[in-house]
Amino acid sequence: MNNMMIIGQYVPGNSIIHRLDPRTKITVIFFFVVFVFFANSFWSYALLTVFAAVSVIASRVPVRYIAKGLTPIWFLIVFTFLLHLIVTKEGQVAFEIFSWKIYTGGIAQGIAISMRFFLLIVVTSLLTLTTTPIEITDAIEEMLAPLKKVKFPVHELALMMSISLRFIPTLMQETDKISKAQASRGVDFRTGPLKERIKAVVPLLVPLFVSAFKRAEELAMAMEARGYQGGEGRSKLRELRIGKIDVLIYILFICVVAGLFLLRS
Repeated sequence: MNNMMIIGQYVPGNSIIHRLDPRTKITVIFFFVVFVFFANSFWSYALLTVFAAVSVIASRVPVRYIAKGLTPIWFLIVFTFLLHLIVTKEGQVAFEIFSWKIYTGGIAQGIAISMRFFLLIVVTSLLTLTTTPIEITDAIEEMLAPLKKVKFPVHELALMMSISLRFIPTLMQETDKISKAQASRGVDFRTGPLKERIKAVVPLLVPLFVSAFKRAEELAMAMEARGYQGGEGRSKLRELRIGKIDVLIYILFICVVAGLFLLRS
C-alpha cells in the first residue's frame, strides 16, 4: 500500500525540477490548478498534457513509479467518466447500451472532467516527489511572511502542513501493517454484507489512531528536547533564492497559459 501512494513521498534527485526554488514550484502548480479549469477544447487539453508530461520527464522520477502511485486514483477517474456518461443528456445519441442512451455531450464532458482530474493529480504530486518537507515548510513560510504583520502564526502553519504531508505515507504503511495483522487473525475486510465490513474496519481504526497519537507525542517530545520554540530567532541552513532556471520556468509557464487561452474554443 505504501508503494501505491505517492502523495507525501519524496524521491531524491538532481533534476531541473528538483533544483527549482520550492516557491517557484508551489506558484506554478497553484496557477496550473487554477488555469486547468479554463481548458475547454482538444488542443487546450493537449497543451496542458504536454506541459505535465514534460514536467514528469524533467523531474527524472520513474514514470512507472508515478503510474503505480496513481493506481488508487484510477478508480475515481473511471467513476467520474462513467458518471457523466449516465447523467449528462446533451448532444446527439452516440450509441445505446441495454436501452440506455449515451450522448455525445456526456462522452465529451466525461473525458474533459477526467482529464482535469488526472492532470491535477499528476502535477500536484510532483511537488512532494521533488521537494523535501523542509523546503516546502520554508517556501510556505516565505510566501506567507506578510501575514506576520497581523500576528498570523505563519511558521506554525507551514510546519503543520509539511508534517501532514510527511506522515501520509507513514500512516498508509501503518494501515497496511495493521490490516495484515488483523487479516492474519481472521478479520475479513472485503467480503460479506456492508454492515459487517464496516464493523470489521473498527479493529483497524482504533490501533491506527493509537499509533498516530503515539507518533505525534514522540515527535513533540523530540522537538522539545532539541529546543524548538517556534519560528522566532530561527536561522536556516539554506536560503531560498530565485535563480535563472526559475525565471525561465516562469516565462515558459506564462507562454503555456497564453497558449491555453489562444486554443480555447
